[in-house]
Amino acid sequence: MDIIGPVFWLLVALGLLVTFHEFGHFWVARRCGVRVLCFSVGFGRALWSRTARDGTRYQIAAIPLGGYVQMLDERAQPVPTEQQSESFNRKPVSQRIAIVAAGPIFNLIFAVAAFWLMFVIGIAAMRPIVGEPTGIAADAGIAPQDQIIQVNDQAVETWTHAVLALTPIALDRGTARLVVESPQQSQRLIELDLSTLGRDFKEDETLEALGLHPWRPALPPTIGAVSPGSAADQAGLEAGDRVIAINGVTIDDWPTITQTVPQQGLNDSGQLQRLNVVVERNGREIEFDIMPNLDEAGNRPLLGIQSVEPSASMQSDIQRAFVIDQRGPIEALVEATSETWRLSTATLGMLGRMVVGKASLENLSGPITIARLADQSARLGISRFLFFLGLISLSLAIINLLPIPMLDGGHLLYYLVEIIKGSPVSEHTQVVGQYVGLMLIVMLMGVAIFNDILRLIA
Repeated sequence: MDIIGPVFWLLVALGLLVTFHEFGHFWVARRCGVRVLCFSVGFGRALWSRTARDGTRYQIAAIPLGGYVQMLDERAQPVPTEQQSESFNRKPVSQRIAIVAAGPIFNLIFAVAAFWLMFVIGIAAMRPIVGEPTGIAADAGIAPQDQIIQVNDQAVETWTHAVLALTPIALDRGTARLVVESPQQSQRLIELDLSTLGRDFKEDETLEALGLHPWRPALPPTIGAVSPGSAADQAGLEAGDRVIAINGVTIDDWPTITQTVPQQGLNDSGQLQRLNVVVERNGREIEFDIMPNLDEAGNRPLLGIQSVEPSASMQSDIQRAFVIDQRGPIEALVEATSETWRLSTATLGMLGRMVVGKASLENLSGPITIARLADQSARLGISRFLFFLGLISLSLAIINLLPIPMLDGGHLLYYLVEIIKGSPVSEHTQVVGQYVGLMLIVMLMGVAIFNDILRLIA
């Protein structure tokens, strides 16, 4: 089950994104009068195919990591005289540019559409409120429960926005100017000097490196109710018991319980194992040896306990820390466009810093990591999965526009040269470019898959 879920959601995500990307090429090619021979989702042997009346073969192929649109082209096969006007290579350079650019552009459109639907449905997010600051943040004067409002004049509304804004500043070892707001709603300017960050700084640990720890109002680890017939009920746990430890893990709040039970309830082979649960009852500690049950899906250990109802002050804290970002259709479109721009600039900035060595190649992810993220986001609900789809679609658009032969950006580069010099790039140059592009892509994929493996064994 641990493999089936990620593989399934990876196929769903890639199927949607590849189909939409290739449909962009297909749709514009047909509008420009180019004959399309094959529309393929995936590479390799066809698992399913159908030939339409116009002669286009539609197919789903065995290797799902991409797809292609095969067009009539005199450089690839002989073309009858009566069909030469429908050949891709005979079209004006402006139309060839439009056809090639359509794939990435459709990915951008898909990203905006996914983010738009996400905002219409509503997505839960955490406001960038600091818990207990340490290190650089504490030295600069950030106080507990300060909310970050702006980073270098850029408004931030969630921790995701804050990380996207802070990471490039940290990589450049610059100064982050933060506008923060206290719980009493007074604002002040804080400057974080990030030149002191060490060489071992990692982009995925930006908040920890800066001493910014998200504030999470947490329910106390007190049992509010025990489900009849559950593992906890059979073991003797009662409402009012305060959980102190599970398998030696100290429990300070309710979220720690929800994290620890699934982690400790399965052994290395994925089989259920007993839990040693220590609770405080009427001023004394009691130990229980409990074999948890599995949830309805059969993959998550459960004790069968519920938290106490949050107090009025706790409810107020939760409302301050968490927000459901839901917009009307028009406002959602504006926000989706803004989110697309924010993530695009962050992605391009990270790629540029990787090229000059300011950012680590560890940021590259391959199919294994993407599959895991697809599965995790799907489990968190439709809004999170839409965000994941939008982010991956945006990444595909940006990667495909890189000026690397074999990618759409490489072809666009050839057409730019053709416009400048007044004639197409020679076939020899294109063949050499194909080999160079293939080597670069294989190298990048190799690094990405190597990073995936390291994440699995870390």
